[in-house]
Amino acid sequence: MNTGQTIRRLAAAAIAIAALRVPASAVGQQTAAAPQAAAAKAKPAGSPAPVGAESGRFVVLLDAAHGGDDAGAHLANSAAEKTVTLALSVRLRSLLAARGVTVVTTREDNSTLDADARALKANRAAPAACLSLHATESGEGVHLFVSSLAPAAAANFAAWKTAQAAWVTRSLSLASTVNSTLERSAQGDTPAEAVAIPVLLARTSLPGLDSMSCPALGIELAPLRSADGKVSVEVTDASYESRVVDALAAAVLSWRGDWQTKGHQP
Repeated sequence: MNTGQTIRRLAAAAIAIAALRVPASAVGQQTAAAPQAAAAKAKPAGSPAPVGAESGRFVVLLDAAHGGDDAGAHLANSAAEKTVTLALSVRLRSLLAARGVTVVTTREDNSTLDADARALKANRAAPAACLSLHATESGEGVHLFVSSLAPAAAANFAAWKTAQAAWVTRSLSLASTVNSTLERSAQGDTPAEAVAIPVLLARTSLPGLDSMSCPALGIELAPLRSADGKVSVEVTDASYESRVVDALAAAVLSWRGDWQTKGHQP
C-alpha cells in the first residue's frame, strides 16, 4: 500500500467517526425531551385542571347521597331520600356560591353513582371539606358521622379503602365546627326554629367516605321530636331544611378560616 492510499483511507475513517459523533447539545436536547414526552404521555390531553388544593382555592364538595336506581330511605310524605339529599345539596351550593365558595357536587340530577365514583370525584377536586348528605326517619336532629378508621400518617400512595385514615383528625375537627354551629342555630317561634337542633356525633365506616382524601363528614338529617318522642317536624319540612342548610353554610365559612391557616394538609 503506497502513501497516497494510506492517507485516503485514514481520511475516510475520520469522516465516518465524525459522522457517528452526536453533539453535546443534541444529547442534552434528547435527555430533556424524554421526561417531557413521558409527562405528556402520563397526562392525557383534556385532563381537568386541579380544582382545590393545587390551585390554592377553598373548595367544598357536596355529595347528595343515593340517586337514580338507589332511592335510599322512604321518608315522610312519600319522599325518597335521594330527592331530599339533592334538594339539600342544591340549596347549600347556592348559599355557598353566593358567599364566594367554589362548590363541586357529585350529582346535579337523578343519576346513579356508586361509592367509588363519589370518592374519586372528591379526590380529584382536592376540597377543603367533603359533606356527604343523607336523610332518615330514625333518631332526631342532625347526625354527624366521621370515619371509624384509626388515624394514620399521610402516605404518598394511600390505600384506596383506607385513604381517609390520614384525614380522620381533620374530619373530627370539621365535625366539631359543624356541631358548634348547629347548637347555636335556635331562632324563631315555630317548632322548626325555636330550639337548638339536637346533634349526634358518631364514628362509623361509610363506603365512599373511607376512600376520600380530604376532611370528610357524613351529615344525616332526621326529624325533630317532642319530649314524648313523637315527630314534631319532619325532614321534609321546608323551614327545617332551610335552617339546617343555613347552619351548614355558616359552619363551612367558619371552617374556611381553619383551612386558610392549615391548608390542604392532614
